[in-house]
Amino acid sequence: MNRTSVPRQLGRLLSSLLSLVLVIGLGFGLSGCVTTGLPTASASPWQAVPLDTSANPLDLAFTSADHGFLVGSNRLIMETDDGGASWEPRQLELPPEENFRLISIDFKGNEGWSVGQPGLLLHSDDAGQSWSRLLLDTKLPGEPYLITALGPKQAELATNVGAVYQTSNSGNSWQALVSDAAGAIRDLRRSPEGRYISVSGLGNFFASWTPGQDTWQVHQRVSSQRLQSMGFQPDGNLWMVARGAQLRFNTDAEDLGAWGKPVVPITNGFGYLDLAWDPSGALWTGGGSGTLLVSRDGGGSWQRDPVGAQQPTNFTRIHFEDGGKAFVLGERGSLLRWVG
Repeated sequence: MNRTSVPRQLGRLLSSLLSLVLVIGLGFGLSGCVTTGLPTASASPWQAVPLDTSANPLDLAFTSADHGFLVGSNRLIMETDDGGASWEPRQLELPPEENFRLISIDFKGNEGWSVGQPGLLLHSDDAGQSWSRLLLDTKLPGEPYLITALGPKQAELATNVGAVYQTSNSGNSWQALVSDAAGAIRDLRRSPEGRYISVSGLGNFFASWTPGQDTWQVHQRVSSQRLQSMGFQPDGNLWMVARGAQLRFNTDAEDLGAWGKPVVPITNGFGYLDLAWDPSGALWTGGGSGTLLVSRDGGGSWQRDPVGAQQPTNFTRIHFEDGGKAFVLGERGSLLRWVG
């Protein structure tokens, strides 16, 4: 072997190793540009609540400070007597061969209502100790999606195509409030004043309805990003969550084309599914793979919640109730409870 070739081979080897180190370093640098890190809060106001189920919690409601119900997929219904610190399963007298998805529940005092799919409407007048199944008109547009208890014998029912009905006789008859439906929807919210906002099934537009209007008012989305969910801010203006992990806030409830610039707390490949304000005014958003973030300055800066980050789930709904109770609902039996 030529002795002069040894240094050359060694030089080429060192050059290759240096190139590999540079490539790895560049890869880490680029990944840092794509995924923006966020600090983790030093403490959390949330506590994980064990649920003995793999079903997905979808909604909850309380009859008093301590007593309430949680409903969800696979006929899930659970009851609490300690403000949501623990939950026990309940059984409903429903045909065993039907796998209902209980999607919404609400109470006004001891009078409660719950709806599910396919075609399920339940009513209780004794704080949920017993439930009666009410028959729905076969001509009802769409499937039940959202139920709101309004008072003695009164409730409002909205379907997954935007039909809205009211009853004043415990569900024996219903009066249509909208002359036409909004079309297939993926998300539907109601304000305390009775206004509705819906997101179309494909997320390509949204629609609004105010009591007294004959039809839904259709609005184009703000950007090319498809919409995921929408709801009402504490002041009555709207918020929206769009794909690409974007949050936007409406600045004028009378002008649904007036939206601020997009807020993107973190780009980590997981979208957000819901948005809510806690009693202190802090802003919370949740979504895929344990993503639960908080901003205490109106969206200017964000922190990860340490309890949320430990949950192997997708957070689907953040639920704040009057009186200081709050819960984060996730998939596969995941539930967080507000402990302040």
